[in-house]
Amino acid sequence: MFGEILQNIVDRTEGCLGALIMGTDGIAVEKVWQPEATEANLDVAIAEYASLLRNAKRTNKEMGFGKIQEFTLTSESGVFILRFVGDDYFVAVVLSDRGNFGRARYELRRAEFLLEKELVI
Repeated sequence: MFGEILQNIVDRTEGCLGALIMGTDGIAVEKVWQPEATEANLDVAIAEYASLLRNAKRTNKEMGFGKIQEFTLTSESGVFILRFVGDDYFVAVVLSDRGNFGRARYELRRAEFLLEKELVI
């Protein structure tokens, strides 16, 4: 089921290099990559970004800003979009620099609703 949801994100989003479900501990639950993205260690980068998410989550709580829903990192060569599913998991999408940002955000929101039943206790 997880793989199918991620594959749909990759297939429906122009310029999507891959998608994964990861715990906030940095351990991947499931991942789907385009062939050209398998050499890039993108899952390692996202695992490192998980620590940023934990810190941002803690800061938001301490400041009274509420829960973080989505986190976006933009670089010269692409975009990482991470969307929380419950408190302990997130879905991440990696886009090339020509990826469809709006479609990726829509697909992540859709995946959040599909995965909530399975990942949130």
